[in-house]
Amino acid sequence: MMGMPVVKERVQKYRDRMRARGFRQVQLWVPDPRTEAFRAEAARECALVAEADRRGDDMDVVEAISLDWDEN
Repeated sequence: MMGMPVVKERVQKYRDRMRARGFRQVQLWVPDPRTEAFRAEAARECALVAEADRRGDDMDVVEAISLDWDEN
């Protein structure tokens, strides 16, 4: 692994330059869409959205309690 110190130095220099420009590094952990668990949850949530679209009465409630901004 002869190239590792070179890469490590290059990455460190980049991070130093970014910090000097006022940036801060943030690391995020996000769900992995390649997993079966993610695909199953996505499918479940899509089915819920599709079902809500078929029912369609949610917006009727919102519109019934909303103010008409043109009249105020």
